Amino acid sequence: MTAGGDCPGLNAAIRAVVTRLHAAGVPVLGIRNGWEGLMEGNCHPLTRDDVRGILTRGGTILGTSRRDPYVHGEGYASIASTLRERGIERLIVIGGDGSLTAAAQLNNEGLPVIGIPKTIDNDIGGTDVTFGFHTAVQIVTDAIDRLTTTAESHNRVMVVEVMGRTAGWIATYAGIAGGAEAILVPEVSYDIGDVAARLQSRHEAGSAYSIVVVAEGTPAPGGGTWESGVDAYGFSRLGGVSTVVAAELERLTSFETRVMILGYLQRGGSPTAYDRVLATRLGVRAAELALDGESGVMVGLQGDDIVAVDLGLVAQGPRNLDVARHGVASWFWPDR
Repeated sequence: MTAGGDCPGLNAAIRAVVTRLHAAGVPVLGIRNGWEGLMEGNCHPLTRDDVRGILTRGGTILGTSRRDPYVHGEGYASIASTLRERGIERLIVIGGDGSLTAAAQLNNEGLPVIGIPKTIDNDIGGTDVTFGFHTAVQIVTDAIDRLTTTAESHNRVMVVEVMGRTAGWIATYAGIAGGAEAILVPEVSYDIGDVAARLQSRHEAGSAYSIVVVAEGTPAPGGGTWESGVDAYGFSRLGGVSTVVAAELERLTSFETRVMILGYLQRGGSPTAYDRVLATRLGVRAAELALDGESGVMVGLQGDDIVAVDLGLVAQGPRNLDVARHGVASWFWPDR
């Protein structure tokens, strides 16, 4: 099952799980549209032929949704009939922090579960990296490279908003890779006046353009998270803080400023080679743990090893950005 937001590498993980289990002669069911499919009994057999040719594809052939058995149902009772009727003995959940938290609760209630972490935000505990992250960083970096040339041509400040509800991993990595003059993230406080002064210093030194990268969960200059409502499942929608940041920078510097909100572009398209390999390694290891009768664990990357960690670690909350990574970027800013 794939649940929560989609990201590049999901199909590679599905392919790995199915291939490894079929090699052991174990039948596999694919659950459609995340927890919704398990709650409604929407699942079908997955064969080796079903997963041929999907390694390079973005998205997920199983579909996904934001529904959660504990938020939008009665927990274990919401899925009990499907488990019984389809003879499901063990569940492999490919998801982010919300999906894996629900998976851990179900495991505690008696459903053997193994988790595979995925998210472009890279904010799941127990693993050094989640697949989808490197692809998202590459997409954002490519966008920054293109925006840099037009910013330079028109003497503009470009404010680029990227995903990152609570963690600034994408903003920091892409900002470093793209040579941004400022990177604003939820974990590091900032003063908009200091950012403006930094841009003015850069321009006075002869650079007529600047790039500012902002994670969507970064507080606005006046404080508070910038939300644009809630989705159909009751979860808050973040996005738009860059427009406030841009307006303030233009007011303080008088530089022409433009906004680019990359949004869902960051989740789409073919995964990078790194994410294909990582998702494959995680999928194979998850299948092997299932064959060994393990449950209540999540596979993760620690160093260069794929390890099994307690699934309950996910419930401890998002893994915030290591602010030392953000500090690396600061050495290249004008006030240094």
